[in-house]
Amino acid sequence: MSKQEIKLNFENGFNGELVSKNGSFQIGKKEEQLSPYDMYLGALGSCFYATFLEIIDKKKIALDRVSIKITGEKRTEVPTYLSWVNLDITIFNPSTEKGLEKSAQLAAKYCSVYQTTLKVADVKWKLHIK
Repeated sequence: MSKQEIKLNFENGFNGELVSKNGSFQIGKKEEQLSPYDMYLGALGSCFYATFLEIIDKKKIALDRVSIKITGEKRTEVPTYLSWVNLDITIFNPSTEKGLEKSAQLAAKYCSVYQTTLKVADVKWKLHIK
């Protein structure tokens, strides 16, 4: 097991900072701050991508960069958890296209945040190669 720890500091209502050993960022409702669902969708995309990278590294597939656009919708009923989420993944200049689709399937299978989200939402992903 690996222990995770973060610290949340709030002032003046919902204005705060998330602090971890790796950095910090502002959270809240203002434009320059991240909301709880911004952080959740970011965690989903980051987990999926980190898992995907581990898989393609083992397959010795290189790429220039990846862009992941994540959209989702919350239910209006309480609790207002996500009803659906889409990950639109664009891979730029891979060394090979062979194995990328299977690697994304495995990333969805092994990413813990993806699997957790599946318990409440319809989660889908689509892969684009440029």
